[in-house]
Amino acid sequence: MFPNAPTKIEAFSEIEELQGKLGFTELDDGLMHTVLENDKETIDEGHVITDSINKGVSAFTPNMLFEQLIRNYRLAQELFGEKLLRYLTGYSGDYLSRNMHIPEFQRDVKRKLEQGVATLKEKQLLDDEGWTKKALELASLVLYMEELDHLIPKGSWGEYVHKKKSHYGLPFDNMKWRKGTRYRDIAVRRTIKVALRRQHRELLLDDFRAHKRESKGKTTVIYAMDASGSMKGKKIEASKKAGIALAFTAISRKDKVGLLIFKDKVQQEIPPTTDFGSLLKTLCALRPGKETDFVTAIMQALQLFPKDNNTKHLVLVTDAMPTIGKEPEEETLQAVADAAGKGITISLIGISLEEQGLQLARRIVELGKGRLYRAKDIEELDRIILEDYYGI
Repeated sequence: MFPNAPTKIEAFSEIEELQGKLGFTELDDGLMHTVLENDKETIDEGHVITDSINKGVSAFTPNMLFEQLIRNYRLAQELFGEKLLRYLTGYSGDYLSRNMHIPEFQRDVKRKLEQGVATLKEKQLLDDEGWTKKALELASLVLYMEELDHLIPKGSWGEYVHKKKSHYGLPFDNMKWRKGTRYRDIAVRRTIKVALRRQHRELLLDDFRAHKRESKGKTTVIYAMDASGSMKGKKIEASKKAGIALAFTAISRKDKVGLLIFKDKVQQEIPPTTDFGSLLKTLCALRPGKETDFVTAIMQALQLFPKDNNTKHLVLVTDAMPTIGKEPEEETLQAVADAAGKGITISLIGISLEEQGLQLARRIVELGKGRLYRAKDIEELDRIILEDYYGI
């Protein structure tokens, strides 16, 4: 092939799969296809389920919803979420609030609530116990797809600095394209810059650049997420998406990710794994709870880390001070010191922490030899989590 001949791609190599299939057993191919095709109705249902779970809603009936709407719409909105109420009635929050005192409107709303709940049951998304397994899988899939859409177009999976070439290491420098180099290693931005600098109107083989990579030691990350009552709503949703971003990124780079959900006690845990589907579904199904217990969370994390010499990192996501124990702050710092003594680094991402919380957070990351991040904009939480991961 001539150096300046236009490059034609005649065949593609098989893309390497992320370890751990999503493992959806309740969603049929047709429903999954509607999500992938951005079907509005299906996506809206996923949003409704996710928002309801993040509000802590487990089960509901038309009568329960109607009685609360009659009594106090604002409280009903806080309890059940505007998305659920809008989905079931077809009315916006303001419209419901202004008209719920009108008898004819009340009858119309009650009828629509009954029809809406019946529809959810017909679709097997709701039963008498609450959201079904199928509903949770749908919500998980929508949350996953949205997080990928949010990060990938903006290059948020990151670029890295390393030295020794390895397929499963991280990019260090740009080299010329060679036969046998994987398509996923194309340095897209660098390639385009080279072509533009040479004033080429189309990409030529000699323009292509690829990443060199360096081998890195195995890393185990445990994502410890505060799910206390103060995290209800947008905070817990952003934390879930950040956990998805971390799991997707780390597992795709052959690292393991564990999950630890804590409230007044450790509610759920997943030992470090490459099973992305298990992490995704557990995160999506999480509901907010009561108080915050850092000590139990950190001590339990110690049990989940493997007994090896690889890098071990714990990342805590919280919006509050520890509230469990006789001396919560001192007990928390002792737990951090114990973790540090076992070679575990600890970073903390604080969501709208007050000054007292920030002071404790600074002491935690100092002892834990990690990093402190202040997440003022929760929409950036996933990027913060990835920044911490890349810096391990």
